[in-house]
Amino acid sequence: MKQRFQPKFNIRKGDSVVVIAGASKDRSNPKKVLAVYPQKSRVLIEGVNMVTKHLKPNAQNPQGGIVQEEASIHISNVMLWDAKAKAPARIKRERKEGNFVRVSKKSGEEIK
Repeated sequence: MKQRFQPKFNIRKGDSVVVIAGASKDRSNPKKVLAVYPQKSRVLIEGVNMVTKHLKPNAQNPQGGIVQEEASIHISNVMLWDAKAKAPARIKRERKEGNFVRVSKKSGEEIK
């Protein structure tokens, strides 16, 4: 996809979010975003949507084995966490000094 039509999301790597839908739904406990995949509209969240992966033996892991790791979930199933209000909040984008900043609609605080 060309840069011109790249989707824009309010969630970034390192943000605190809550899962609002799915098997890992928990609106009171914020989790950390590990990665954002804008082309696929998906996010990778710490400790959410754990899947079992079977690894073949290789040079780094001569034993092989079974590991648990996070799988991505759709970005519509998460909501940004507002630390001041201690609740999930919607976000609006405002221009400040020529750049866009994210502002919580619940508390009015700027999201860093």
